[in-house]
Amino acid sequence: MLMNLFFFVSLFILSHSQTHSNAVSDNTLNTHLINGGADNETSLSASKRFEGSSNLVNLRYHMGPVLSSPINIYLIWYGNWSPSHQLLIKDFLLSISTFNHRAAPSPSVSEWWRTVSLYADQTGANISRNILIAGEYSDHLYSHGTHLTRLTIQQVIATAVKSKPFAVDHKNGIYLVLTATDVTVQDFCRAVCGFHYFTFPSMVGYTLPYAWVGNSGTQCPEVCAYPFAVPGYMGGGGPAPLRPPNGDVGVDGMISVIGHELAEVSSNPLVNAWYAGEDPTAPTEIGDLCEGLYGTGGGGGYIGQVMKDGGGRTYNLNGRRGRKFLVQWIWNPILNACAGPNALD
Repeated sequence: MLMNLFFFVSLFILSHSQTHSNAVSDNTLNTHLINGGADNETSLSASKRFEGSSNLVNLRYHMGPVLSSPINIYLIWYGNWSPSHQLLIKDFLLSISTFNHRAAPSPSVSEWWRTVSLYADQTGANISRNILIAGEYSDHLYSHGTHLTRLTIQQVIATAVKSKPFAVDHKNGIYLVLTATDVTVQDFCRAVCGFHYFTFPSMVGYTLPYAWVGNSGTQCPEVCAYPFAVPGYMGGGGPAPLRPPNGDVGVDGMISVIGHELAEVSSNPLVNAWYAGEDPTAPTEIGDLCEGLYGTGGGGGYIGQVMKDGGGRTYNLNGRRGRKFLVQWIWNPILNACAGPNALD
């Protein structure tokens, strides 16, 4: 449910034990594999199922709904956003579905979402692979201030629903609140980088699945935009920061968190569907199980083997219009392991 910071505890232990471009092109020159930040090409790990596989993970279905109809995303831009950053995020979202454009080269964002679409409800209906941006609302006047709590985020959604007006889409909709770099949010950087839940009728008037993700670019990139920034305590002996695929540490870092939260809100929109653990108020979900893993051999603080283009930018997925993204893997219920389309095995 929460894009939390437990991953960085393992990074800390490991470390003591051992310009955004508006031009979008299909740059596939000199692509080669890197392992968690090292520039040299590396061989496959001896155990290619190390990346989070476990027979001990008790991920169960709790009989609630999943988002099985075409998914409508309602974007709420809170604060000042540049058009180029908005376009980058929308290109990621529109890369999930290939119904209205040509599929990107493999490994692609749409192939990554196939793992999410393996989850189904009690009728056998799988999570939809058809995702649309159904509406956008910009709150550049900071109508609820520059500091938000979990409850005021719901007020932001209520304002958008009333002002746009957005459709009241409680069955197929995800209301995605994205906060700008100068907006602080309760527990942001300290405990979470993003989260999802559902709105309260007393706050919004309806029960609507939603997610929030913040831009950590100026607040805590070393926490919420890793591996494009690294904590200070890792200086010297730890891995160096990797170059973001689109040249912006904060927004490129948001992309993986957005993917994490979309996967979880789609598979557990009312917090009564797919999760591990016995407490629905603090579930371990399909993104949580693979947090920090981006490629084969990942684990223990290493992101795994990913790719680097001719300009030295790191990625593991291709998107629409030549975009490239670095997005964490998702728990595959068939393999009982974390999986992504860039896997080498």
